[in-house]
Amino acid sequence: MKYRSRTDILANILDIASGYGANKTKIMYGAYLSFGQLKEYLSILIANGLLERLEAENLYRTTEKGKKFIRACSHLDELTGPMFNRLS
Repeated sequence: MKYRSRTDILANILDIASGYGANKTKIMYGAYLSFGQLKEYLSILIANGLLERLEAENLYRTTEKGKKFIRACSHLDELTGPMFNRLS
C-alpha cells in the first residue's frame, strides 16, 4: 500500500462516515486501519468537531465542518497533484 499522510487518512475516515454514518468496523476496514489507529483518529476528529458520535445508533457521522475539510483536501489535491506525482 502507498504511504498516506495523516491528512489523507482523516479525510478518508470522514468520507466513509458521511451520509447516514458508519460504525467502527466499517470505518476500520474502509480506511485500512488497526483498531488502535482507529481509536486515535476518531478521538482527533471528534475533538475538532469534524465527526460526531450518534450514541443511540452507535454510529459516527461527518459534520458540516468535516464535509468542508473533505472539500478542502480534495481541492488541495487538485492544486498539488501534478507537482507531487512528479516527485514520486
